[in-house]
Amino acid sequence: MTEKSISIVNGHVIDPQHNIDQTTDIHISGNTISSAANNNAEKIDARDLIITPGFIDLSVNLCEPGLTHKGSIASETTAARAGGFTALACTPSTRPVIDSSAVVRLIKDKGEEANFPHVYPLGAMTKQLGGEQLSELHALNESGCIAVSNGRNPYKNNRVLLHALEYAATFNIQVFFHPQDIELAENGCAHEGIMSTNLGLPGIPASAETVALSRDLLLVEQTGVRAHFGQISCAKSVELIADAQARGLSVTADVAISNLIFTDTDLAGYNSDFHVQPPLRSEADRQALIAGIKSGVISAICSNHQPHEPAAKQAPFAATEAGISTLETLLPCGLTLVNKGELSLVEFIRCLTSGPAQVLGLDKQGQLGDNALANITLFNPTEGWVYNSETSNSMGHNSPFFGRELIGKVRHCLIDGVG
Repeated sequence: MTEKSISIVNGHVIDPQHNIDQTTDIHISGNTISSAANNNAEKIDARDLIITPGFIDLSVNLCEPGLTHKGSIASETTAARAGGFTALACTPSTRPVIDSSAVVRLIKDKGEEANFPHVYPLGAMTKQLGGEQLSELHALNESGCIAVSNGRNPYKNNRVLLHALEYAATFNIQVFFHPQDIELAENGCAHEGIMSTNLGLPGIPASAETVALSRDLLLVEQTGVRAHFGQISCAKSVELIADAQARGLSVTADVAISNLIFTDTDLAGYNSDFHVQPPLRSEADRQALIAGIKSGVISAICSNHQPHEPAAKQAPFAATEAGISTLETLLPCGLTLVNKGELSLVEFIRCLTSGPAQVLGLDKQGQLGDNALANITLFNPTEGWVYNSETSNSMGHNSPFFGRELIGKVRHCLIDGVG
């Protein structure tokens, strides 16, 4: 059987991995990119479109199994593809949590049934994410978990964490950290500062993140484990990670799109859609995060996608569930940073493609080189559209952008050469 050939022509190609930023054509043979054109290939005219490697997301809550009133693997991977994502890492906080090979197989099977983006589960570092008894990390890795994490759930004590990191390092399993000192963050829902004080909201100081991050970095250095720090939110965290990288530690980091777009001043109206973890911090922190991207200390921007049913956000601010549905709005949000001159388009695309691909070790994704997987996103950077119940694919509509016009629209998303 002859492999299907596709040529994407007349588009502006941005491939940070290969320093390409120009109008050129992309050729596909079967499920991979080819350097050779086929005269009989199907043509996709990408005039006025940007062509990039498929976006890769390092933090998506798929909700299934167990939380299907919030979302499902089918609905949230559909939303991911609509947002330009061809691969995603899903968090272990399902019910049951991803602490057994059986749950990993369930998620991977349902992901393949959906036939949408590649789904890479993060395994639970401890059973039930309880912070006491270690999961069978090697078995989780062997069954398909791309890394392990305990999310923001605390460990019983630092010795449990140390043993977990030693175990992971033994089998060269990557660990995802989401640093937060549970006692310093206790019951907080907003960045601790003038705004939280004025609003009467319990605050989470930046030190809740940096104290935990400092501990984690010391243990990473001791054990030699490969570590990724997800959704860092403050200036001091950027400084600490930069120092660790300069000392040769195998450490990477990402930031959630909401912490690049919003600050704690957006909480002024008590809109619960701005209730997120980590909290929206100060403008100085936001600027430090952007500087961290530009310097390469932060290698990826993630959605931190957390869909919720309406009732989860219909309560006083502090009593609502944290999280924003972000998969379908991340592209236009990032383009606002580009249009304001805070990031270049290449820097933004790097954080959605080659950056996260390198974090996950996906050698044939996040780039458009010869023989790479044909995971490709095409978008119109100036097209306007309204984000509402008719245009959204996610089951979660918990977003401050719901009902608003956004600029930047995905037009095609090819996964393994299939559009």
